[in-house]
Amino acid sequence: MQCATHPDVETELGCSRCGKPICARCLVHTPVGARCRECANVRRIPTYNTAPDVLVRALGGAVAAGLAVGLVWGIFNPLTYFFFGVLMGVGVGYAIGEIVSLATNRRAGPPLQAIAVGGVALAYLVRVLFLFTVGDWIFDDIRVDLPGLIALALAVFIAAGRLR
Repeated sequence: MQCATHPDVETELGCSRCGKPICARCLVHTPVGARCRECANVRRIPTYNTAPDVLVRALGGAVAAGLAVGLVWGIFNPLTYFFFGVLMGVGVGYAIGEIVSLATNRRAGPPLQAIAVGGVALAYLVRVLFLFTVGDWIFDDIRVDLPGLIALALAVFIAAGRLR
């Protein structure tokens, strides 16, 4: 007997529901036996379903979190303290990742990771603008903000990992 999907493959398997011949590449293991893809009713896990309304909620949460966390990050200016600055990156990444996760009812996936990374970038920009307007920092050398850049990289890693 030949597989219904792959006619060049010989098989002895049949779907346990409809009886259609299936090969090893086509079968889906279910609690009631091997089934074809149509009978197994394969769906994506609800955690990774990202409808447009979920993406809008995630974007709103990332923008709100980015603005608020960036302002807090700018007020507690970790320019001179390397360890505190790096530790602040962990907090920023976790906070933004958690807020995006809460805004989307604990959903995850690559689109939400990208939105959270955008929120982290927004927080860094708010921090830089806050420091620039207060007058604590002049943009003469990027090495001045080495702790901030390391914190940014760490925050991106933590926020994306939170929504994996």
